[in-house]
Amino acid sequence: MKATIVTLPGDGIGPDVTAEAIRILSTVADLFGHQFSFESALIGGAAIDTTGTALPSATLDACRASDAVLLGAVGGPQWDAPDAVVRPEQGLLALRKGLCVFANLRPVRVADCLADRSTLRPEVVRGVDLVVVRELTGGMYFGDKSRGPGEGGQEAIDVCRYSTAEIERVARRAGQLARSRRGRLASVDKANVLETSRLWRETVTRVMAEEFPDLIVEHVLVDACAMHLIRNPGGFDVILTENLFGDILTDEAAMLAGSIGLLPSASLGAPGSPGLFEPIHGSAPTLAGRDLANPYGAILSAAMLLRHGLALDAEADAVERAVEQAWVTGFIPADLTDSSTAPYGTRAIGSAVAALLSEAATPATTAR
Repeated sequence: MKATIVTLPGDGIGPDVTAEAIRILSTVADLFGHQFSFESALIGGAAIDTTGTALPSATLDACRASDAVLLGAVGGPQWDAPDAVVRPEQGLLALRKGLCVFANLRPVRVADCLADRSTLRPEVVRGVDLVVVRELTGGMYFGDKSRGPGEGGQEAIDVCRYSTAEIERVARRAGQLARSRRGRLASVDKANVLETSRLWRETVTRVMAEEFPDLIVEHVLVDACAMHLIRNPGGFDVILTENLFGDILTDEAAMLAGSIGLLPSASLGAPGSPGLFEPIHGSAPTLAGRDLANPYGAILSAAMLLRHGLALDAEADAVERAVEQAWVTGFIPADLTDSSTAPYGTRAIGSAVAALLSEAATPATTAR
């Protein structure tokens, strides 16, 4: 296969972890006989410093023309002035909107060898294997915003807006995913309070009844879902929710595995359009360039790129097996170690996963 992958290293530790994901994708290309070309472009703070905008038009054009997009992270304190007109995060939101990637898949799987790294008891998190499907281009993040004088001083307004069509398309994606897994879907809303959530629940109920009658579907209020993720996370299979709720719940779910640095994501749109693949962690600027960042989220995002972006399931499986083997053999990053254990650096972990991937490959598995 020939594929063009646009890489957006971004800010902070973004370049550090993206480099290791590219290393793994290059290893896959060599082992399985593919030709991947990588084109780097600017986004976030790095783009603001160079071009004055968080998403240059050249970056968006390159992403739209690619087969897949790999992102590192955006943001940092130097761009966080309260009166800043342009912010790094605007580039990420504009990229998601520009690529029309409306379904964000965030898997959370707790490997047995890492169950004791969670802040919860191992018996609570062991065996957890769930996916959050977060609607990505609607809701409060993209609604109208305003600020001005009010009765009690300054008044700020953020509008949360959803249409039936927006809910239908992400519900279908979640239903398809649940059908390919264990057949359970939990739709999360706040329908006892919010009108957008009432529309969400009505629409999801109809889509599931008409198109996915074989699934076991339940509706869960977002506060209850947050509680159940800690109390009994193994009870979830696929969680479907809106933009803001999904952002919050997936950061909570990341702690089941021990660190937000472990979690990948895939943002998908219509079939045939390029997807956006990125770890869910932030830019962690204090760790940038120090060989301390956890690259597993980026490497596993590369695996999702192979599976969901290029339809290379066997290659994705090989990367995921190599990552788990790296955990088993002790290649643990700083955010998952205590003071008694020396952590492995970003580059050493990337090298280890690439080596394990190569060792496991045989002529039978690499022939295409």
